[in-house]
Amino acid sequence: MPEFRAPTRDIRFVINEVLESEKLYQTLPGCEDASEDIINAIVEEGGKFAEEVLAPLYQSGDEEGCTWSEDGVKTPTGFADAYRQYVDNGWPALSADAEYGGQGLPNLLGIVMNELAGTANWSWLMYPGLSHGAINTLEEHGDEHQKQLYLTKLISGEWTGTMCLTESHCGSDLGLLRSKAEPQADGSYAITGTKIFISAGEHDMAENIVHIVLARLPDAPEGTKGISLFIVPKFNVNEDGSVGERNAVHCASIEEKMGIHGNATAVLNFDGAKGFLIGPPNRGLNCMFTFMNVARIGTAIQGLAHTERSFQGALAYAKERLAMRALTGPKNPDGPADPIIVHPDVRRMLLTQKAIAEGSRAFLYYLAQLGDVVDRGDEEASSKANDLMALLTPVGKAFVTELGFECANHGVQVYGGHGFIAEWGMEQIVRDSRISTLYEGTTGIQALDLIGRKVLGSGGKLLLEFTAIIEAFCEENAGDDLAEFTEPLKAAKDEWTELSMKIGEAAMANPDEAGAAAVDYLMYSGYVTLAYFWARMAAVAKRKIADGGEDASFYESKVLTARFYFQRLLPRKESLRATILSGSDNLMAMPEELFQV
Repeated sequence: MPEFRAPTRDIRFVINEVLESEKLYQTLPGCEDASEDIINAIVEEGGKFAEEVLAPLYQSGDEEGCTWSEDGVKTPTGFADAYRQYVDNGWPALSADAEYGGQGLPNLLGIVMNELAGTANWSWLMYPGLSHGAINTLEEHGDEHQKQLYLTKLISGEWTGTMCLTESHCGSDLGLLRSKAEPQADGSYAITGTKIFISAGEHDMAENIVHIVLARLPDAPEGTKGISLFIVPKFNVNEDGSVGERNAVHCASIEEKMGIHGNATAVLNFDGAKGFLIGPPNRGLNCMFTFMNVARIGTAIQGLAHTERSFQGALAYAKERLAMRALTGPKNPDGPADPIIVHPDVRRMLLTQKAIAEGSRAFLYYLAQLGDVVDRGDEEASSKANDLMALLTPVGKAFVTELGFECANHGVQVYGGHGFIAEWGMEQIVRDSRISTLYEGTTGIQALDLIGRKVLGSGGKLLLEFTAIIEAFCEENAGDDLAEFTEPLKAAKDEWTELSMKIGEAAMANPDEAGAAAVDYLMYSGYVTLAYFWARMAAVAKRKIADGGEDASFYESKVLTARFYFQRLLPRKESLRATILSGSDNLMAMPEELFQV
């Protein structure tokens, strides 16, 4: 497998030059320590940890996998030791509340660390990664006693967390869940039920696991309005914070999966396990959305991670592998053939990977930055950032993971037959990336959320808030120097608004029109959104080139990649527009009995 190199230069470019993070964080209470020097130091140290500790375990962890027994789950060799180093270095506490042992740094830096660690070894990252959502849920909805007892240990990394939603008969339709919570005399609840597909649900890396569980109270109404949220630890916790006896929650098995073999995906049985209510009764789904929004951004990072990992492997191979001659004449005349990077189709795949990785990084870091404004900005700024996050989070989760899977496949294709062979490691990236489009809400679920709740549900308000930002950027950067980017971006923005109105009008007559358009509309939205971030990066890069400073080749690469994106990838929206406008009849007209084999 090609050696992983942390993309720290590009990360610094996005954080410092494109998003101007230091300038923002000096205006947010509690973020003043996030200077450019501190940010750069964290990025560099995170990159070293990812390269030196996690990347060497990526392929071996896949080959060895996790082992289940009655005593618990054993993770692959080296995983537990890497986690101890992660905790000792203070990484779990990076962006957590300082009042409960965190470092209080911006959420953006936690997302950066997730990218670095996840690109190096996504299966490993999932163990501490699930804890972030549990931390955010407890910070937002836990009472003071729960925070002192559980939150402090999650922030330190001594314990890890999970989210327990799915049951065998219900996936995304949580209104169907059956797990029960019976009130007990001591104020706790007895939790009974079975949860499946629980990532990092059982392992040997931490002394306790804090499960965040959805269940129903005895008098709960039907559907989603009758769901409550509970803390259920693997080991009960004494009042002094020490670990007590084993709780009645057990791992019945771990799933045999297509990928992410290094992470234990558990079936958990709750047999009257002791649990504690988080937030108001029957409001669990509302509380869980704190967890799920964090998880959705974290899952979007997986799309970026696998794009970056596959690009690095494909690029190294394309520069070394000799095959045929360039169409314009030999480029390696002293060798028997030219390196395959000279061939246009190989470049098409490499540039697609590069454009998606770097564009997605800017997009997702922007989302993380918005999260910091929501948490720490004034009322007006927080409200505006929350609206933007509401619109863009489903786009980020679904669009970036769909393209991450595409780009992982490009990596295999660049290798040709060797890409299909396990020893090269490229097929592992494809297998690992496939789950990203499924968990935390499938692409279809995210698309319905986008078009139904966020765009049509807001009467277009959320969309217009973001397109106004795009409009302002285009006006500020109008002129010949950036016209190749701003003019098609402005046209795409206008078309996006018009298309949204047409879907809304059609859906008023037939609701299936929104459902039929949803996924194509989300992908359309993603291409336009990424165009905005590529235009921003090109504007910064052109200014840097004009200033005549160092690193000219880095900035020239940005401009050329932006040009590739606008000319080769943004036009994909045209076919999406055509399928959206084709309506729902071509999907819904066929009677069920005509679906035959």
